[in-house]
Amino acid sequence: MSHIALALAVAPAAFAQSPGAFDASWVALAVDSAVREPRPPQPDYTREIEANKSYAIPAGEILAFQFLLNRIDNAYFGCCDYRVTMESVRRNLHSSWVVDSDPFKVNQLGHPYQGGIYHSLARSSGLDFWESWGYTFLGSAVWEIAGETTPPSRNDQISTGVGGAFLGESLFRLANLTLEHDGWPRWVRETGAALISPPVGFNRLAWGDRFRRVFPSRDPIYFARFQVGASTSDKGNVGPSQTGLHRNEALADFYIDYGLPGKTDYDYARPFDYFSLQATLSSANGFENVMTHGTLVAKPYEIGASYRGILGLYGSYDYIEPQTFRVASTAVSLGTTAQWRFTELMQLLATARLGVGYTAAGTVRSSSDNDFHYGVAPQALVNLRFIYGGRAAIDITGREYYVSRIAAAERGGHENIVRVDAALTVRIYKRHAISIKYLGNRRDANYPDTGDITQRRETIGVFYTLLGHDRFGAAAWND
Repeated sequence: MSHIALALAVAPAAFAQSPGAFDASWVALAVDSAVREPRPPQPDYTREIEANKSYAIPAGEILAFQFLLNRIDNAYFGCCDYRVTMESVRRNLHSSWVVDSDPFKVNQLGHPYQGGIYHSLARSSGLDFWESWGYTFLGSAVWEIAGETTPPSRNDQISTGVGGAFLGESLFRLANLTLEHDGWPRWVRETGAALISPPVGFNRLAWGDRFRRVFPSRDPIYFARFQVGASTSDKGNVGPSQTGLHRNEALADFYIDYGLPGKTDYDYARPFDYFSLQATLSSANGFENVMTHGTLVAKPYEIGASYRGILGLYGSYDYIEPQTFRVASTAVSLGTTAQWRFTELMQLLATARLGVGYTAAGTVRSSSDNDFHYGVAPQALVNLRFIYGGRAAIDITGREYYVSRIAAAERGGHENIVRVDAALTVRIYKRHAISIKYLGNRRDANYPDTGDITQRRETIGVFYTLLGHDRFGAAAWND
């Protein structure tokens, strides 16, 4: 059987507000077997999970987590943003919601991770996706009003309350996928799941048998890979980001496509029954990217005998920082993910999305971590994977974000960001492969105070790739 363990050495709770603690987090990734063999059906504990679920437990856990986080932040940062009083709560209850100016990593990476904790506390207490999303959104609002003394911010509410649910659901699914694989010792599965999603590990430990039933994955088709290597770039057109640019960088990248189409007995009745997740660590700047999208509502379809797909509404959270600029977006899109078999050996896996999100973007400057622009952003994604049997694959992904003036702060301005990622992966022996990767990033921006800005950076890299599926995610048509 082909399965995966993702061990993410997550940052402590204070990291949600402290960017300095982030750079060394999420470090261990492993992918196990390469051959998809038949396995016995996994037990479906849906009824038991529903019978044991609790609405009160995650509410109490979220409030306790927020209290501890407030105390840690107060000790770390000092006066005065976290010295909450009844007066500050009353003031925030009557305050207009603003766009805050916290550092980019705090707002766009820390807050979504914090929201993911809220979401996974609810999910691991037996609540379904939509109920857990409600807890995430309300938990974010409580923090904005009573977790800090500063006025509540609408950008944090979106990144935590919405983006956090998308990120949290992906990590929750990966943690439970790890727990399902009974080929490993129990302590390995439990430890791996807790590293991927700490709330899952906490509730399984704290509440004994009540929350130990594993959320059923229903045996999805998935493709996973882990890559480690190095890339280099020419100087490019980096604009105002000259200082601190590293032309050479070591990279570690994890990617999974979960719930790929082609399996006739796998439905898409639940949110995120299909999702993808990618996270890349860079020696130059910590997280180069964290990106996930998944179906909120989806319907499978077929065209002829050789084309199967799903069509639906996707939710996505993206964080991208290629040294020169940065962009982060929480969005909803209409799209499709499909598999097209040309021949027995050649297949195409593809995802296309078109949607709109609330997005932050800006340059990376050594003098300021607060120089970025918010706005409503139409956006698109196309991902193609051309597969040649179990031997090789070509991956091409294009993304574009147009960060408009709509819902922008007083500064105004607009940006257009394009990212193209291409890779050739060749299997060398069993699950071991070599990849050559190209990554291109371009940002065109216009602000009243700076005029036109163009930034461009291209890299080429060589990577050792550990594969978790012998056919790069292609389904057998008799599945």
